[in-house]
Amino acid sequence: MSLISWALLPYRRYAQFSGRSRRLEFWLFHLFTSLTNLALDLLLGGDFSVGLGLRAEQTMLGNVVTAIFGLGSVVPTFAVTARRLHDTNRSQWWMALFFVPILGWLALLIFECQDGTPGPNRFGDDPKDSGLKAVFS
Repeated sequence: MSLISWALLPYRRYAQFSGRSRRLEFWLFHLFTSLTNLALDLLLGGDFSVGLGLRAEQTMLGNVVTAIFGLGSVVPTFAVTARRLHDTNRSQWWMALFFVPILGWLALLIFECQDGTPGPNRFGDDPKDSGLKAVFS
């Protein structure tokens, strides 16, 4: 699977909150959405391009397009975060730590950086083993 495929996988699994997601899928998705949002903002004249001094004023088009992209990415972001927490054998309710400034954010970051539980857990099969199962079955 290519890196682009990994980055776009959460869009294909749009509202799937069950199962598990690897770190690769989680972080490439966040990298893709961040770079896409930045590119749209810079190309279409959003508020970030004004802050950098690249444009004198914001354009409505830039703000609308980045807002639409952001809204379209909210559900996949929640879903891939829930699946990432499942991979570390934690419930998706741990996402509530987002509402605890600094300490909650730090705890979530640590959880998202941890390796998943090897083998199956209560949320499903190990996503790292799926490739080997297909080869040796």
